[in-house]
Amino acid sequence: MTLDILIALVAFCFVGVITPGPNNLMLMASGANFGFRRTVPHMLGVGLGMPVLVTLVGVGIIRIFEAFPIVQTILTVLSVAYLLYLAWKIANAAPPRKASEDEAGTPLTFLQAAAFQWVNPKAWFMALSAITLYAGGRDLMAILWVAGSYCAVSTVSVTSWTALGQQMRRFLNSPGRLRAFNWIMAALLVTTLVPVLWPADQSEKGLPHDADTAAYQ
Repeated sequence: MTLDILIALVAFCFVGVITPGPNNLMLMASGANFGFRRTVPHMLGVGLGMPVLVTLVGVGIIRIFEAFPIVQTILTVLSVAYLLYLAWKIANAAPPRKASEDEAGTPLTFLQAAAFQWVNPKAWFMALSAITLYAGGRDLMAILWVAGSYCAVSTVSVTSWTALGQQMRRFLNSPGRLRAFNWIMAALLVTTLVPVLWPADQSEKGLPHDADTAAYQ
């Protein structure tokens, strides 16, 4: 991979991961509710889970989508259902000082955050787009360059969004403000489903495979 193509790839990945989406909104909400330190496993799950998804898409999963379009529909249904569930959890998160040790009062674990990438619509759009544009020949080295680029830029993204949420804790120092913030984050998370359920180009079915996907990122 030449230097100019690598620079374009890194820029493509950076724009995709730094813009608002399910991962970033959830990291900001976690930073605000649980603080930076407790969100670290969530951050690592996103930062490492995305490159794993990209690698597996490049080495074979993309061919499954091409051969069996029904898989795209199944993935969309699962993604919508799980994102709605996570939005409900964020909206009903208890204030940190009152949170119990049950599932509703704890941030996502490393494995939960990594597994979430498999039902994250934006992650699939980015993975398919990057593989199509920068590893179209399915060469293993090119696929690894794409995955490595996502790993590198995710460090900046997950840190920035979690730190932003942590800084907002100073303002969210009352249960009422925190509750309002959580409901806003939940609503924004639901809005990320709009491009999935109502794509701009109704003639395109399922997950896109070309550069036009940049509009969703």
